[in-house]
Amino acid sequence: MRVVIVGATGNAGTALLRALHEEPKVTSMLGIARRLPDRSAEPYLHAEWAAADVATEGADETIVAQLAEHFRDADAVVHLAWLVQPNRERDMLRRANVEGTRRVAEAVARGGVPHLVVASSVGAYSPVDDDTPRREDWSAEGIPTSHYSVDKAAQERVLDEFEAAHPDIEVARLRTALIFQADAAQSVVRYFLGPIVPTQLLQQGRLPVLPLPTGLRMQAVHADDAADAYRRVIVQRARGAFNVAADDVLRGEDLARIVDHGRLIEVPPAACRMAVAAAYGSRVVRADPGWLDMAMAVPVLDTARIRTELGWAPRRTAAYAVEELLAGMAVGQGLRSAPLRPATPRPTGTSVMPLLHRGDARIPDSMDRYLFGLYLSDHLSGATAGLERMERMTRAYRDTPFHAELAEATEQIRAERELYLDLLELLEVPRRRYRQAALWLGEKAGRLKLNGRLVERSPMTGVLEAELMRSAVLGKISGWQTLLEHADDIGLDATQLDELIEHADQQIEMLERFHEYARERAFRYQER
Repeated sequence: MRVVIVGATGNAGTALLRALHEEPKVTSMLGIARRLPDRSAEPYLHAEWAAADVATEGADETIVAQLAEHFRDADAVVHLAWLVQPNRERDMLRRANVEGTRRVAEAVARGGVPHLVVASSVGAYSPVDDDTPRREDWSAEGIPTSHYSVDKAAQERVLDEFEAAHPDIEVARLRTALIFQADAAQSVVRYFLGPIVPTQLLQQGRLPVLPLPTGLRMQAVHADDAADAYRRVIVQRARGAFNVAADDVLRGEDLARIVDHGRLIEVPPAACRMAVAAAYGSRVVRADPGWLDMAMAVPVLDTARIRTELGWAPRRTAAYAVEELLAGMAVGQGLRSAPLRPATPRPTGTSVMPLLHRGDARIPDSMDRYLFGLYLSDHLSGATAGLERMERMTRAYRDTPFHAELAEATEQIRAERELYLDLLELLEVPRRRYRQAALWLGEKAGRLKLNGRLVERSPMTGVLEAELMRSAVLGKISGWQTLLEHADDIGLDATQLDELIEHADQQIEMLERFHEYARERAFRYQER
């Protein structure tokens, strides 16, 4: 079997890659993602890869044709791509999640694929006020105050329409409980909590108190168990809806025990919602109150169908999945993909310590500590400005063939900036924030150059941005070469530095191709 996975770099997609790699009936896999992962790392190295963005603002025909070409000769397409953030940009979320599903489904039909498997959710179900387990025939109209639930319900309607129009195609939808694994820990922090929430407290093994809304109950499933459910649906070419959850239903006292103190404070749901709304409004957390509304109203899942028809059974409890997630959050655990990147991401997927020989990095007495520290600080400033520019380029050129490569380079530069931050800390070098602020402001001011247009981006902007970034990457290479020259004295791993230089060379090659693309279009006469 050949299986194509759309959204293969996220939580469920990564687990599914592991599961399908172990499945003898699956002979090849194609992963499709907006931002490609490190294809030399587990589990991503076991798949072929293609870049595509189902949420692109371009015409439907363009993206559907692109996807259909990727889908040809596939026995099954699994659609897992889903945007959780940014909460505040509802048009973007709906385009990615609802219209993205519609585009994938249309491409499945056009590509002649016999089986479409889609990630739905317990969030698609209509609200309940009891603990009675619901089967798959429960109404899936969503919870109106949760944008996630509303879009999941809308996705279900898209699939209903597609099934009616294409009865020859087997369509399955998996309505899973919360999917947890340690490798998704930092993505949970990033998407729902944000950098201000002190997840470091988990490193001590206990929180001072656990406030939860009265009456909260939660189902979860470990990512590997969810992946096994997908695997069974794919291999057995099952159709219809399947509920997926571990056996245990967790309540407030269970969650309190899991965080290792047992001290639970129950808060009235209305007060809890007000607190979440205030935290979201002040940008302390990234989850809006709709997530709480959904958590309080979704039904308990009855999983009898997938157990009896497909022989699925969870190997881990919901409590185990939560424990593993919390342990991962304590250390910022992740993997080498953009959605799952760890707290201190690296282009090579390693923490900074393996970059050092022994963990005793130091600036030797033979080097001028002040000048070398200034040099490192300036390269951090350059990485900060470069990241700003690359993030903007990735947003601005999302409808070009270069979007995926620009996004990948952005994540690499983000990781390199984190590496410099860690090096400065380990070598006890001051950051000199005023120099980084000056470069950051300079990058912002650089956007004000006229380029022939005052109120919109000029066609020439892409040419200039590619040239500026190419110069910046050349300077970055010089920085890695300098560190390589002094690697033995400082305590750095020369092999890792060679790899960083190789990454930069690849970025140069991509920027040169982007420059060619931009200059071909920049100076054509355009009506105004």
